[in-house]
Amino acid sequence: MVRTPHPDDIEPLILTVPGLNGSGPTHWQSLWEISRPDTHRVELGMWQSPRRNAWVTKLDQAIREARAPVILAAHSLGCLAVAWWAALAGQPYGWPVAGALLVAPADVDRTETRPELKDFAPSPRTALPFPSIVVASSDDPWASLQHARDLAAYWGSHFVDAGPLGHINATSGVGWWDEGQALLDRVILASGANAQPGAAADARSILAVNATDAAQAHYLGLS
Repeated sequence: MVRTPHPDDIEPLILTVPGLNGSGPTHWQSLWEISRPDTHRVELGMWQSPRRNAWVTKLDQAIREARAPVILAAHSLGCLAVAWWAALAGQPYGWPVAGALLVAPADVDRTETRPELKDFAPSPRTALPFPSIVVASSDDPWASLQHARDLAAYWGSHFVDAGPLGHINATSGVGWWDEGQALLDRVILASGANAQPGAAADARSILAVNATDAAQAHYLGLS
């Protein structure tokens, strides 16, 4: 999936990646799609009975069709789709996906995981080849805060504890979620997507990436 580096004057395309059952009209992803002309949804299909390979294929198609650097804004099971895409796609650092905001990733590894989520288990534990932020809630019924923190470490993502916001969805009452848009802007800045492909070291300094040793060695060029 290697492409010619994008021209400096191309603004990034924001692709939202919903989770199980999609995102309704009052979900922050849907509101961002309405309010931001740069933001579009990836239609993964099979919203009630998702399958990992089908979702990863749909996501790959959307990324391939983009004519700009891509920033992913994923929620819940959508975060796992992004992680699996990254594990399978083999893209170079920062292109074509230049960054990701991963919100309230669902825990697909616990024994009581809902049947609809099990096809995404186990959670990928390889570093993501782009700057990223994992945002989690302290009272999310879909995953513990510690599990989200562990995923952030595996993925080489900066971790943000959003406090008690449930599953950070429409029922959380976040509305347009201004704080989330600020984090999205931070990802865009770290990625260098509206200028040129960002260097991993620059992304690390902006996001204060909480990476595993393997991620640091492989993607960030650290000793």
